Amino acid sequence: MPNLLAQAANKINLDKFIHISALGIEDAFDSKYAKSKIEGEKKIIKNFSNSIILKPSIIYSVDDNFTTRFMKLLSILPIMPLYYSGNTKFTPIHVSDIVNIIYKMVESKNKNIILECIGPETLSFKEIIKILLNSIEKKRLLIPFPTPLAKLSAKLLQLLPQPLLTEDQLKLLKYDNIKSGKYKNNFDLGLDAKKKFSDEIVKYSYNWKSGGQYSKINNTIKVK
Repeated sequence: MPNLLAQAANKINLDKFIHISALGIEDAFDSKYAKSKIEGEKKIIKNFSNSIILKPSIIYSVDDNFTTRFMKLLSILPIMPLYYSGNTKFTPIHVSDIVNIIYKMVESKNKNIILECIGPETLSFKEIIKILLNSIEKKRLLIPFPTPLAKLSAKLLQLLPQPLLTEDQLKLLKYDNIKSGKYKNNFDLGLDAKKKFSDEIVKYSYNWKSGGQYSKINNTIKVK
């Protein structure tokens, strides 16, 4: 699809073409997702010289597939596996910040650029899990999983009608999701991402608290 879109953009002489890829995929040779993203980037660059490729870290918000997946897991499991000892680093960026970056890139004169898009904080996987637990007011045992056991859990979890974790996602969790230094990032261009992870998570984490949406009502009453 990226290849076809880039060809179409070139054919109709678009001023610029913006493609959303992903951060931290260059070394993930064992991941199908990473390989497909890298291949898409190469085809876009080949077919459209004025392409802008944005490589965001984890994008989070109320409907994402990262924080919501793990809050769901944390709400039902008595323990939480720490894959790769929970040391993998992320620079989560809020969806509103990435939207602002896209808007600024549309308005700017930038062309033919690869831009890494990162949030204001670097957090380990373990730190993210602790923030999520605190936000949904749960306590869970955080246990580092040996790689063979981690792979087995991913095999089982991906069998669910709505997979909570797949083998390919587990592979991606091996690799840091932070700026590489190979390309410029949004802060280099003065495009700050200001929203902090813990501040934004509380705005929708009530869905996984005991009582669900009613916990939000109870908290409002308490505040009053």
